Amino acid sequence: MPPTDPARHLAVIELRQYTLRPGRRDDLIELFDRELVETQEEAGTAVLGQFRDLDHPDRFVWLRGFPDMAVRHDALTAFYGGPVWARHGPQANATMTDSDDVLLLRPLTDDTGFPASPSARPRPGTPAPDRFVSATVWSFPPGRTDGIALIKNLLPLLRSTGAAPLAALVTEAAPNTFPRLPVRSGENAAVVITSYPNESAHRRHLSAVHAHPVARDEILPAVEREQTAAPRTLRLAPTARSLIS
Repeated sequence: MPPTDPARHLAVIELRQYTLRPGRRDDLIELFDRELVETQEEAGTAVLGQFRDLDHPDRFVWLRGFPDMAVRHDALTAFYGGPVWARHGPQANATMTDSDDVLLLRPLTDDTGFPASPSARPRPGTPAPDRFVSATVWSFPPGRTDGIALIKNLLPLLRSTGAAPLAALVTEAAPNTFPRLPVRSGENAAVVITSYPNESAHRRHLSAVHAHPVARDEILPAVEREQTAAPRTLRLAPTARSLIS
């Protein structure tokens, strides 16, 4: 299967959170960045970002994308049924206790997704970037669109207060085309992913957002009324070969 065409929009994104055996995260990252990046892309997957979760030392977070659900099926079938996963999959799986925390997502609007090739990938051996990435996840009642609309209204305020989101995503409701890998069902989530020079810049941006009159008095209180749980922010450090940083 040919690699993902860089000119094609990624309409399907997976946000994957793996819980690992104690002390095994660096083992998985070393294997992943060495053996499981280009090989997935050769099968038709866009590997977007790999991260250490700064709040959970035994959690690995990553993102991958596809132009559509049919390509996702074909790419995953090719990769997980192929020789690379047969050779390296057992070693990867041995580091994990859970790999089923997966949100299947799509861009919130036509201009809030990821391109297929957002930048040049760092070469093996490159030091990890000194960057901070946040992924904030809001959960809303299934079938309701009010909360999603509020997040859409929040995006211009995020930009005006000093940080342009890399992507804003919402739940993809289409059936899972590769049931061998489960995804979380019954979700109605919005995810905003933003990059900062460091965590201090992230905190300053959050303060600016919460101080903005429209966000403070209108949008954020309305989001709180709609949500089914408090928003969760993943605090992430990109690995050396992550495209997103």
